[in-house]
Amino acid sequence: MKKIAVEEHFWTDDFRDYLRSNWSQTQVSASSPGQDEINKLLVDFDQRIKGMNSSGIEGQILTLGFPGVEGWDVVESIKWSKKTNDDLATLIQSHPGRFYGLAAIPVQDPKAAVQEMERAVKKLGLKGVQINSHVRGEYLDDRKYWSIFEQAERLEIPIYIHPRTPSPDMEKPYKAYPGLSAAMLGFGAEVHLHVLRLILSGLFDEFPKLKVVIGHMGEALPYWLWRIDNHFDRTELPKRLGREPSQYFKDNFMITTSGMFWQPAFLCAYLTLGADNIMFAVDYPHESNEVGVKFIEEIPVSDKDREKICHINAENTFKL
Repeated sequence: MKKIAVEEHFWTDDFRDYLRSNWSQTQVSASSPGQDEINKLLVDFDQRIKGMNSSGIEGQILTLGFPGVEGWDVVESIKWSKKTNDDLATLIQSHPGRFYGLAAIPVQDPKAAVQEMERAVKKLGLKGVQINSHVRGEYLDDRKYWSIFEQAERLEIPIYIHPRTPSPDMEKPYKAYPGLSAAMLGFGAEVHLHVLRLILSGLFDEFPKLKVVIGHMGEALPYWLWRIDNHFDRTELPKRLGREPSQYFKDNFMITTSGMFWQPAFLCAYLTLGADNIMFAVDYPHESNEVGVKFIEEIPVSDKDREKICHINAENTFKL
């Protein structure tokens, strides 16, 4: 069965070299076991294609890997957004049918971000935008960022909100235990919070056609939706929002399987959202193509639903 993996990370050689020259060594080398190998795979497209072929993945939607550009000053963020988007478009053109791309944008400057979205989609042919969650501790429910969502709705493209470690104000309690602030817990908690802030802000009443994608089987939100709704109904918020949080999540969000290859988590998401709201992803090179493919081929669903999850939903969401 055809498979398109929708959260797969890359660096260009120039981006890697820039990181090495301008960031502390721990940002781009072994901060955890296997990190050096991951950094090599981020730029090795021959190995990437071999891995796709051997595991049966026909296409990848590529996103700029950590740290992205959201944490930099505006000038550098604008420069590297444009450069990596240009390089990504060239890469996609050189491998027709194998790769698609999501743009990096300088979120710190919403006006510049909106302009780069227009260029990336209309000139470069990229299929959406990735934002690495909070912007130096600021969340996207702040009204100054809403022009980015307005542009996404106008362009009919999704925004992928990818995790980063919690904002500086929230990260301190995690630091006692190495790794806790990252994929072990902090990433999911960060995006979970961010999604609820967006929903409760009224964003999706203002932009009802907007689509947002999150990974890792929905960052635990499918599990929590009943309790969220139950306590939402006890607050003043229902008076100013049109729907319950769970309904916004079902109407305006897609989730992916990236890095969460566990049937109990999948079944919760599947029973909560149905097959139409789930897309296949690996989180390459941080996770294994083979493990991700084995998982998706063994989930207990019909062939029709498996086909939706493996490629049809991605084709529709990203207009491939």
